[in-house]
Amino acid sequence: MNSLAPRHSFEPQAEIRFAGLRFHAMTLDAAVSAVATRPANLPFDLLITPNAEHAWLRRQDREFDRVSANAWLSTNDSRVLRQAARLGGVELGFAPGAHIVDILFQRIIAPDEAVTIIGGEDAVIAALAAQFGLTNIAHHNPPMGFIHDPDAVAAAVDFVVAHPARFVFVAMGPPQSEKFCQRLIDDGRATGLGLCIGSSINMITGRLPRAPQWMEDRGLVWLYRLTREPGRLWKRYLVRGFYGLGLGLRDAVRFRLRLKTPGHG
Repeated sequence: MNSLAPRHSFEPQAEIRFAGLRFHAMTLDAAVSAVATRPANLPFDLLITPNAEHAWLRRQDREFDRVSANAWLSTNDSRVLRQAARLGGVELGFAPGAHIVDILFQRIIAPDEAVTIIGGEDAVIAALAAQFGLTNIAHHNPPMGFIHDPDAVAAAVDFVVAHPARFVFVAMGPPQSEKFCQRLIDDGRATGLGLCIGSSINMITGRLPRAPQWMEDRGLVWLYRLTREPGRLWKRYLVRGFYGLGLGLRDAVRFRLRLKTPGHG
């Protein structure tokens, strides 16, 4: 067990609390640099990239809230929240998970470097390996909803421990990905950095089409995705997302009126 060893080699700048979320206000380049330079032999920790939906999830799930509050790095994944924060005179930065992952594979990860991936279909992982010439991927795809199955969680934890890597990509959505990373931290045997990346690998490999650049620049990626999969995504964007945006706009007003400071939740 290495639970007494330091988890943090890099200490980001002061945290910003906005819309019930915790952010390190970093640019994409700064976030990639922090991730890339974290020593691989440090005890396991995680990167999260909150968006508006996370605000709803943190209010509903105490475990997810606790994990998110203690993650090593938490960078903004939402242009909408960034714009809302700017109304209050606060800069959240913008370092979304899909962009971080894309740069890691393009510039940082060598073809023969050990990479561990939890989640994702075999065909998608094979496409990723072919796209970047990766030769040392360890892939384990737990069953759906595995976080509620102690045996399935234990098997996934053992897999990560048996396949140490500088980066452990957890290719599943919140809150399951964050909770799994917490299981690894609690177990205490794993090293490296867990990246809670959702569907980022699907996007990188072209299995999930990217929004047009003009929509991304205007913070309309959510609208693009909603129009493509309304039955699956309407609740995420029209209920949970707008709930988070509402919290953000409330905080922006409080910041302007000096009723709240960005350093306090």
